Amino acid sequence: MPRISRGAVLTVVLALLAGLAGGWVGSGRGLPDRHPKSLHEMVHHELQLTAAQDRQLESLEQDFAVRRRAREAELRAANAQLAAAIQARHEYGPEVETAVERFHAAMGALQLETVQHVLAMRKVLTPEQAAKFDRRVSEALTTEQP
Repeated sequence: MPRISRGAVLTVVLALLAGLAGGWVGSGRGLPDRHPKSLHEMVHHELQLTAAQDRQLESLEQDFAVRRRAREAELRAANAQLAAAIQARHEYGPEVETAVERFHAAMGALQLETVQHVLAMRKVLTPEQAAKFDRRVSEALTTEQP
């Protein structure tokens, strides 16, 4: 039976450890979180909501999800209209202008609905929770994203 040298065993063990370390770092557990928590995550994981608050927020979130999907569908339709107008004319004309205006209107409507949703969420919170919430909203609106 062939004998296995200590050097070969050491090489296998080191390769195994290097692979495990690479997998651990690659999974993101070994690195700092580069993406701040979403507002939803922050509210549900950091504000210590009561059961009643959680139910109220869940209802608000479900309602907003329906409205958001409708607005996003309108954005996709406006983009499709813009693509068709550009493809048809290859210049900035009335069709392109109409499609751009449609997209801007849909984007503005989505932003308005989002702000209204955020403010409705805030009404459910206690003053202490609202202060943390306000800081997170301000950070989200003023932090530059890559």
